Amino acid sequence: MRCPFCNEASNKVVDSRETREGLEIRRRRECDECGRRFTTRERLESTVPKVIKHDERREEWDRAKLEHSVQKACTKRPVSENAIQRLVDRVERQLSELGEAEVGTDRVGDAVLRELSELDVMAAARFASVFREFATAEDYDAFFATLNAQPGGRGRRGSGG
Repeated sequence: MRCPFCNEASNKVVDSRETREGLEIRRRRECDECGRRFTTRERLESTVPKVIKHDERREEWDRAKLEHSVQKACTKRPVSENAIQRLVDRVERQLSELGEAEVGTDRVGDAVLRELSELDVMAAARFASVFREFATAEDYDAFFATLNAQPGGRGRRGSGG
């Protein structure tokens, strides 16, 4: 790992900690040349299946794309970035555990909706409106009726700390 400040390859690890439910290791490093410190992160390579789009195209899993979608749904909602990262971790884990080489976007979206419904019902409604292409108020009514019919009701509201 090269120093981002002076490009020197020689450095030492001064601190190492597990983060994000043990799925990532954060390392503080100190450059042997310039003495400045920087952070690196290590995580297992994803075994998440390829995604089959609605038009039958296949795409590699893109965690950043999912993070962006969830962040958009959570805009101006009391949901922390850490909660969003944990949600994406859980969705990735669920998809990996399927053991399938490919998975449709419907399955990905449904997994996100389940997790978002537990995290913040309004963020879930925002996500659903794009994912399920809501066109009318009745589409929202049907979504909330489905949430109300689930055990536990409408999910938590904004407790995404």
